[in-house]
Amino acid sequence: MTATQLNAEILRNMSIIAEDENLLKRVAKYLRKLVAEKDNSALLTKEDFFARIEKAKKQPGKSFSNVDELERYINSL
Repeated sequence: MTATQLNAEILRNMSIIAEDENLLKRVAKYLRKLVAEKDNSALLTKEDFFARIEKAKKQPGKSFSNVDELERYINSL
């Protein structure tokens, strides 16, 4: 999936989430965790950084067909 496709998927999902304040709060909390992880990635060696990328490439992506499915996923984190 390309970056453009990922952005479109995220924006579609966010348009659904934007209608629910509780979901927005949970997404904001999760995004803060992601940003903190990104900040910590600067502390990795070059080899470790690229090893993480290769590992991530092998993992399947996530998509959700409805808000309830997304909510269950976020709750599981």
